[in-house]
Amino acid sequence: MDETEFWEIIDSTREDAEGDPEDQADLLVERLVRLDPEAVLDFARHFEARYNRAYRWDLRGAAAVLLGGAGDDAFDFFRCWLIGQGREVFEGALHDPDALADLLDDFDEEIDGDGEELGYAADEAYEQLTGVVDPDLGLPPQPAEPEGVPLAIEDEATLAEHFPALWARFRGD
Repeated sequence: MDETEFWEIIDSTREDAEGDPEDQADLLVERLVRLDPEAVLDFARHFEARYNRAYRWDLRGAAAVLLGGAGDDAFDFFRCWLIGQGREVFEGALHDPDALADLLDDFDEEIDGDGEELGYAADEAYEQLTGVVDPDLGLPPQPAEPEGVPLAIEDEATLAEHFPALWARFRGD
């Protein structure tokens, strides 16, 4: 599976789920079980590589603005959700996290920002296909700390300064 196929699967399941990340995860599993196990592992590698690329302080700060805070688990689930938004949003956010203010149509804290189940979709599909847990994907492990300059993500003034567009759209009064 190449990168284009990966993003096509992400996009089609998001569209079919009408943006609901839990429904998207269910549809993703349904779509992946129609593939052979090796293709599912390829999908998992693409997902995990992007998940690790998004392990950055600036994205954690953007998540904190959108979610009203971003602890370790919340940031992990946010990165899964971000991948689930598709290539344009994902790559745009990596290029400039503040650009999420323009890249996102809307954001509902109740359903958006938490794509935990998306992170397990390939694992679940592989297990359904083979009856065993997926093997090690052979990717480098996630670093101990996010990449970049640490941000005081609990400080609203810092977040407003670093993410003015996001802050104005999603946290401003």
